[in-house]
Amino acid sequence: MSRYEPATLEQVSDWWATAVTRIAPGEVEYRGIPVQELIGQTDLVTGMWLLVRGDRPTPGQAALLQAAIVAAFDHGPQAPSIAVARMAVTCGIGINNAMASAVNTLGDSHGGAGQQCVALLDEVVALTGTGVTAEAAALEVTDRWRQRSRYLPGFGHRFHPRDPRRDPLLGLVAEAVETGVVAGHHLSAALAVEARLDPVPMNIDGATAVIYAELGFEPELARGFFVLSRSVGILAHAWEERQSGRRNKGPIPPSLLPTFLAPAPLDPAAPGPGRHR
Repeated sequence: MSRYEPATLEQVSDWWATAVTRIAPGEVEYRGIPVQELIGQTDLVTGMWLLVRGDRPTPGQAALLQAAIVAAFDHGPQAPSIAVARMAVTCGIGINNAMASAVNTLGDSHGGAGQQCVALLDEVVALTGTGVTAEAAALEVTDRWRQRSRYLPGFGHRFHPRDPRRDPLLGLVAEAVETGVVAGHHLSAALAVEARLDPVPMNIDGATAVIYAELGFEPELARGFFVLSRSVGILAHAWEERQSGRRNKGPIPPSLLPTFLAPAPLDPAAPGPGRHR
């Protein structure tokens, strides 16, 4: 069929073919399950798992996912995304616009470490699968990653000497390994990397990366779930700031002025419009 030939009804229907949701007059199904069978019977994280993965988690898997989601809700206005939400909502825009502004700051540097850490741990696990010890694999992979950046995603924190979310999250993963909910390969990999980086401990991104990886999620989905989690904190802060009544709130109090970087003095003898020395 030529690109410009008229499309058939079937081709139009197939254009957005999806296995996620089916709708028809009077009918809504998620992954083939009527929505009325889920309402009041399915919790949020189970529903998230169902839509993303297409099946239902076991209670143990759902508990791990919920722990990761709750742990990353918020980190206060020190987090750029939260600060952006609070500033944006004072500019007269809707709360959805404020939330979107904040979510759009979640990139590789702020919000992407979980995804990156899953990828790092996947490399360690793949190497141990060839017979290399976890310690040797951690050494090789971290050295390789450090050739690209001095920062290793998921380890160390600019604010916390030891992230208070690390221990309870990893404790839950260890319990899940003991009960057979997850295999524990990525937990072992993360602990081997942490030992390699001693005394730098794992942070929230590393601990949640262990959970997402142990649950079988691809690295990019780790970022997606973090965005969903942090959106709760973004909403809470945007709504709180809305109640303050402030208008056009900037990043620093109005009594403070940013440092002005004065240009170099002009050199009359230099060629060109600017003639700076």
